[in-house]
Amino acid sequence: MKRLRIRLLSLLCLCTVGMARATPNNLPYTEKQFEMAVACIKHFEGWHTTKNYPYIGYGHQLQKGERYSARTMTRKQGDLLLRLDLMRNLYLFRGYGKDALLLSVLAYNVGPYAILGTSKRPKSRLLRKIERGDRNIYNDYIAFCRWHGRPVKSIKFRRQVEFDLFFVK
Repeated sequence: MKRLRIRLLSLLCLCTVGMARATPNNLPYTEKQFEMAVACIKHFEGWHTTKNYPYIGYGHQLQKGERYSARTMTRKQGDLLLRLDLMRNLYLFRGYGKDALLLSVLAYNVGPYAILGTSKRPKSRLLRKIERGDRNIYNDYIAFCRWHGRPVKSIKFRRQVEFDLFFVK
């Protein structure tokens, strides 16, 4: 399992070599890290077809009023939609500094309000720890591996890879 994780991390790093360009110094992540996040999401989400409705492209959830179609969507359009969603999440988590990208990648999969909370749902334990300055968040991050209340090994593996790639000490 650990070897597979190392191979996947190596593959994701190779996929993004040469993609990085200069970014403004005020961002808590580099463009290379952003490209790695896109590659990671693409790898784990895969391409969604009409049978995955209401998800299209690389896991974009259709919102009220959106007129995208899984039948006519190209890979390039799916990539752009993924980047737009990831940027939207980065905007939501911009106040969390070096953890913004890690939280954004997680939010792409579980939804931002599973982390931020709502009026009916409290903030996640992960976010509360980050706000306190506690950097011991591995177990709380990996805990986002459940589907219908049950832990799923493939989702846990995904979280481990995401954590290894995007957690900044």
